[in-house]
Amino acid sequence: MDKLENIRLEEKMYHEFCYDNYNLFESGSWLHRPVQTVLDLLAEYKDYANLSVLDLGAGIGRNSIPIAESMKIRKGKIVCVDLLKSAIDKLEDYSREYGVEQFIETKLSDIENFNIKQDEYDIIIAVSALEHVRSEREMELKIEEMTIGTKINGTNCIVVGTNIKETRMKDAQQLEPMFEVNISTESMMELLKHQYIGWEVKKRLVKQLEYEIERNKQLVKLSMDCITFVAKKLV
Repeated sequence: MDKLENIRLEEKMYHEFCYDNYNLFESGSWLHRPVQTVLDLLAEYKDYANLSVLDLGAGIGRNSIPIAESMKIRKGKIVCVDLLKSAIDKLEDYSREYGVEQFIETKLSDIENFNIKQDEYDIIIAVSALEHVRSEREMELKIEEMTIGTKINGTNCIVVGTNIKETRMKDAQQLEPMFEVNISTESMMELLKHQYIGWEVKKRLVKQLEYEIERNKQLVKLSMDCITFVAKKLV
């Protein structure tokens, strides 16, 4: 098994454990609520009669279910992309549970191979997703594709982990982070600055995160810088 396969297997195990043990919007995990920045962004498009949204790395619907609920009073579609079939299956179940299945279109695909057409979406979100593409170069290409696929006055919302570290709790040993891309915060900020020239940057902040996860039945401290970046396409 090569490095990429091993990382994706570890992430599959971690996410499927969360999906099997925690319900959507249940307290006790990161699934318990949508990202506030995404909800705030939705408010800016409340007057749109038809809203087209892309959720890259949608998971089981943490952000896409609330977005779809906002479409009950208008026309709209949210395309939800995820690599894990288990996530897509649960997302489809939750979309029926919340009565929003008509607004959700699921796509089983890794992010880098999902094609974004030009000027297709009003909003593109990528929450904890871009660090799971195959390489930094693939990340650059995908962000460029996101910018091209966004309509005029549309918005991109990116939440991405950088400077990622994993430390085994029992002996403080540093482990190789199980993320496909582990870019420095400075490099990621520079990449975003370059890709979004001419856009209106609505939000740009860095927050340090630290929490415990399980790797191979051992407790591991995961720490990272979390970049939240929101930009609006003006021309």
